[in-house]
Amino acid sequence: MKIEILFPEVCNLFGDMFNMKYLKMCLPDAEFIETALDDVPTFSKEDVNLIYLAPMTEKTQEKVIERLLPYKDRIEELIEKGVVFLFTGNALEVLGKYIENEDGSKIEAVGIFDVYSKRNMMNRHNSYLIGKYEDIEIVGFKSQFTMMYGDNSNSYFVEVEKGIGINKESKFEGIQKNNFIGTYILGPILILNPLFTKKLINKMGAEAAIALEEETMTAYEARLKELRKLPIEK
Repeated sequence: MKIEILFPEVCNLFGDMFNMKYLKMCLPDAEFIETALDDVPTFSKEDVNLIYLAPMTEKTQEKVIERLLPYKDRIEELIEKGVVFLFTGNALEVLGKYIENEDGSKIEAVGIFDVYSKRNMMNRHNSYLIGKYEDIEIVGFKSQFTMMYGDNSNSYFVEVEKGIGINKESKFEGIQKNNFIGTYILGPILILNPLFTKKLINKMGAEAAIALEEETMTAYEARLKELRKLPIEK
């Protein structure tokens, strides 16, 4: 079992690297590969079971796009093969068509998904989220300067019950294609959602139990109950 964490020294905002710390607790025998920004990605030359990319600054997005562009075909190949990807926060934006700045200028992205993002650096959106992924409910938070646009109605990750999707007019959050999952949901999502974590581990081909299952399930159920009472935006 190989899990590749892309660019953890620069892609680590909102505490989302704790997704991988928790996964290490769930899969103590797995090999976790930390690929630095100047390294050749392991996925480019061999198969891995999961590729993870966490949120980053806007300047870092441009560097990540530059680093991933040479591997566009390989990423598409792995998605088609059913390799598991988890991109959280604004990491998904680097695989869209472009990212648009407030002045209308565009940063061309890797171009794997037919979506684009618009920045509004003077207006951060913060909100709670409850939604449905397959047969389970997902909880989490959003904190972002960007909104994503494009039709993901046939390729969304979560159908939103409370909160927003890829933008304020959408009820479809994130993108899923085969076992690729990209989502703005923070939390970190794996710690907040033990049932989803279990599904993700199964998709990777493992049958391991999730770590601290009783405690995380108790916290998940309490959080779900509490978020139902709160206003969407905070």
